[in-house]
Order: sequence, then C-alpha cells, then structure tokens
Amino acid sequence: MPTLPRLKSHGVPLPAAALSFAASPDGHTPKISAHRLRTWDIASTFHCSIIGTCLTAGELRQVLIRTGQDDVRTATDHTLHGRGVWLAGQRDQAAKLLNKALDKRHESNIKRIPRQADQDELRNIWRNSFERGDIAGPYWALMSHPGTSPALMREIFGEVHMLSHLVGSASRLDIARLTELERELEQERERTARQETRLKAAADERIALQQRLRRLEERAIHAEAIAASVAPLARIAKSTRGLSASNEADVTRNEAFAQRLAASEEKSDALQRELEQMQDLRYAVLRENEALETAITAQLRDDGSAPPAQLSGPVLYVGGRRNLFDHLRAYARVRNIDLLLHDGGMEDSTTLLPALVGQAATILFPVDHISHSAVGLVKRLCREQQKQYLPLRSAGLASFLTAISGAGGAYGRF
Repeated sequence: MPTLPRLKSHGVPLPAAALSFAASPDGHTPKISAHRLRTWDIASTFHCSIIGTCLTAGELRQVLIRTGQDDVRTATDHTLHGRGVWLAGQRDQAAKLLNKALDKRHESNIKRIPRQADQDELRNIWRNSFERGDIAGPYWALMSHPGTSPALMREIFGEVHMLSHLVGSASRLDIARLTELERELEQERERTARQETRLKAAADERIALQQRLRRLEERAIHAEAIAASVAPLARIAKSTRGLSASNEADVTRNEAFAQRLAASEEKSDALQRELEQMQDLRYAVLRENEALETAITAQLRDDGSAPPAQLSGPVLYVGGRRNLFDHLRAYARVRNIDLLLHDGGMEDSTTLLPALVGQAATILFPVDHISHSAVGLVKRLCREQQKQYLPLRSAGLASFLTAISGAGGAYGRF
C-alpha cells in the first residue's frame, strides 16, 4: 500500500487519517472513503476554526456539561473554546459527543452534499455558500466530507481564517455604532416616558370631567322633574283666581293656597335659573372635553396634526397650579404658542406682572386658582395697556385647551 503524503497547513503536518481523498493502489483512480471524517480524523490545525465557527458558545457549553465538566457552567467563552479544541483531537466518548453535536447542528447541510461529489462540485458548493454568507454548516459538512481533498481543505480553511480577521475588524465599528444607538434609544425612552406622563395627566382630567358632567346631567334631570311637578299647581292657581270666595273659610284657604303657590313659583324660578346655570356649565364642560379629546388624539398620533391655535401673539397665563405648568408649556408648544407663565404671586413676584402683560397679546387666568389681588392687578394692567384677557373656568388643562382653541367665549378688552 503506498505511503500517504504528509501535507502541511500553516506549518503543521496533516495526519494520514485526514487524507480521505487518496490514490488507489494502481495510482490512477481516486478512492473516496465510505465514512465521513470525525474530528480526530481531521488535522488538529483545523480544530480551532471548526469549533469556533461551527458551534456557538452555548452549544459547546452544553456538550462539555454532558461530558461531566460541571465547572464550564461559569467558564468564559475563551475557556470553553480551548477545551472544545482540545476535545476535538481525542478519541474517547466525550469526543464522540462533540462530533455528534456538530453532525446534528449541521445535519441539513450534510444531507445536501452528495457523498460521491467530485472536487469541482464540492468547490462550487462551498463557493455558493460562502458568497451568500452561509459559512458554519457548509464548513463542517465539507471539512468532514469523505471526498474533500487536502488541497480543498486548506483552501476552505484559508478563506474562513481570513474571514475571521475581516469580521474582527468590522466588529469594532459595529460596537461603536451599537453604543451610539443604545444612547439614542435611552434618550427616546426618556422622551416617551415624558409623553406618557403628560397623556396620563390629560386622561385623568378627562375622566374627572366626564364624572362631573354625569353629576350635572343628573341634577338637571332632577330640576326638570321638580319643574314638571310645579306646573299642575300653576294651572290650578289660574283656575282658582276667577272664583269668588263664598265665605271666610274659603278666603282663608285661598290665601294659604296663594302663599303656597307664590312660594312654589319662587322655588320654580330659582330652580329654572339653577338649571340654566347648570346647562351653561354643561356646555362649557362639553367644549372643554372636546378640546381635551382633540389634544389627546393628536398626542397619541404624535404626527403634528393638532389643530392650530386661535390665539395670535404671546399668551400670558397668570395663576393656576405650578405642577401643571410643564403640561401647559407642552400643549402650547404643540399649538405653536409662545406661552408666558406667572403663578399670581405665590412664588413669582407680582412686580414682574407689568412687564409680562406688556409682552403678551392675550392674558389668561383661572378664576378658581388665583388671588383677588392678582386678578385686580391683571385687570388694571389690561385696561391701562389696552390688552385683552380671558377668565378661565378652572385651572385644569381642559380649560386652557379650550381657550387656546378659540372655544372659550368672547374676550374682554379694557
């Protein structure tokens, strides 16, 4: 039997077992081994690239655990790689587990390559796989194929070896870009958290407005029921006015009835006025609710589709609650409004008001959250500087949105 040649790769001799593609006894017809190569049949020069390319760190860790090496559960990836390369050159049961893991991991690639393929066909399979970036599976399938010649092994190994250098160089740029993307992601998360806080505040106020609206509607229904109960008394009173009292007892009863009727009419008038006030308040709350729903919808879409503000020039907001100032600024910014803020003298000095009123085109203040002195000062400054102001129903976001949307009623000019 002729002696097989000792080939070298990177200066390391290849064992005869790795040369599965050998000359036949007559020296002419190539003979292909009937069995695929195991890792210990392949030159140890190739073990590092096979383990590093064809198995992930997690898969290699599981193989080593199955061989009884429990300490690899906490070992580094480099330690795992070193043990895997050493194990690939052994011929024991542990090495068989490693070889079985490689075959199972890349079974589909192994089955796609014909066992009797010649060198040109094997080279074409590798070339097509390499060009489309499919490296790991075809690499093991070809390195362990019984028909792969030593020359083709070295050629495939060389391309994988150089590819690792290129990947390492590109990884530095990828890591730098990944760091930048992580920083941008954190900034985006912070911006999203702020938006969610604003939307939650707006949603809470909307719920409160809806609850108040339901209470007002219930009171309105009750008032209408009282008005309906008084109507029959009014009709009775009209029918009795034309009757003449026949005796003193009838006169006394009629007077008592008239007093009751007058009291009922007064109560009815009072209820009617209260009903009208509640209806006015209901319409105001509905307008505020519509403005709030429009703002929330625009925020959820986040596409800049909020309706334009109906106010022109800078707007000064005096009074209100300081914990809502950031929300007021946010909604004003969405509507392209230059908003000036003053807390009405709680922390900001009232000496700043004349200058702020001078800068603003419109002055807003909530009537339920501002001192009488601040209201008097704002009105006096508006009269002196011929500025328009608008009292708001409340210090909530809904009243503010209604005002800047132009749904809050007429402005006072003094």
